[in-house]
Amino acid sequence: MSMISLPLQKEKVLAVGLMSGTSGDGVDAALVEIEHSGYETKVALLAFETLEYDQSLKQRLFAACDVKTSRVDEICRLNVELAEKMSEAVILVMKDTTYQLSDLDFVSSHGQTIHHLPKEFATMQIGELAVIAERTQTLTVGDFRPTDLAVGGQGAPLVPFVDDLLFRSTMKGRCLINIGGMANLTVLPKSLDRSVIAFDTGPGNVLIDEVIRIGSNGAKHFDEAGNLASKGKVNHEWLKEILASDHFLSKPFPKSTGREYYHRDMARELWDEGEKRGLSFADIVATVTSYTVETIVKTVEEQLDSHVELDEFYVGGGGVHNLFIMKQLSNRLGRPVKGMEALAFSSDAKEAIAFAVLGNEFLKQQTNNTPSATGAKKKVSMGKIAFPSKN
Repeated sequence: MSMISLPLQKEKVLAVGLMSGTSGDGVDAALVEIEHSGYETKVALLAFETLEYDQSLKQRLFAACDVKTSRVDEICRLNVELAEKMSEAVILVMKDTTYQLSDLDFVSSHGQTIHHLPKEFATMQIGELAVIAERTQTLTVGDFRPTDLAVGGQGAPLVPFVDDLLFRSTMKGRCLINIGGMANLTVLPKSLDRSVIAFDTGPGNVLIDEVIRIGSNGAKHFDEAGNLASKGKVNHEWLKEILASDHFLSKPFPKSTGREYYHRDMARELWDEGEKRGLSFADIVATVTSYTVETIVKTVEEQLDSHVELDEFYVGGGGVHNLFIMKQLSNRLGRPVKGMEALAFSSDAKEAIAFAVLGNEFLKQQTNNTPSATGAKKKVSMGKIAFPSKN
């Protein structure tokens, strides 16, 4: 392993970006070649893999995220175990390529969010960087959020910085929606003089997945292609009540959320209420899925349409595969809604790629947060470094 000097001087680098989101399904790994930095950044996706977590690890992870069941000794263990998984993901994504680990310039990891308290300027992502650096024998960057929080930001969302670098158009106002465990959006005005707007809109797949687990007694963990929701009938009266009771939706942006607000107990309450109303499994899933859709639609209509002209919507994250969500979004927004592939980009790999780009900016000692999205007082260079031991 050859030590690199900082700031990173190379114009073209080979990196792996790692992302493990609030869905807790596994870790995404994107092998990318990045040229230049800032608005000159060019990214080529060379390989992408998802290393799924087994059910035991998922359950332990969800328990660690819940203040009622979280234990400090278990978080300690998971910090190392998840780092081992993340290291495996780096090795996996390079397996069928012509590259070796020694060719990598760096690994950049989002880590796994355990708890996020933006009002208190506190957050915790685990997946020990030192373990990843040692197992891959590669310089590893991570723990991005605390630097933004330290200057008064919410530490989220972080991906809009990369969205602005790669997808801004001077012809069309674009809205990029990411539907993972939570849902968030990035607004890219067509005028370069206008700032990026970005924030979390509410639940993405998190409540849908939990309801699927409840209704199937753990046999299923997500609604594949939105098939079950498509078979159900949305209970609009109940949906209105759910939306009215969600206080996050009316909060002004910038704002961020997570499993602290949209949690398993909430999913259980929704399930119980659906059963009380005599709804079928499919009807409950259709209504809860529409909840995700409507949080996005309400946000666009009530908080964005009066501020900025939005012509196009692009969706990334796991939600892009839910055909019920995609169809409903298109119908409700009355504008084209497409996957990231329409921009010649991978919907699935988008966030893992984004963290590779954030790592590249950090290693070149350039700022990589978006104050208009996070609420930070100033631009900062987010990240921390772990070096591997010398051979």
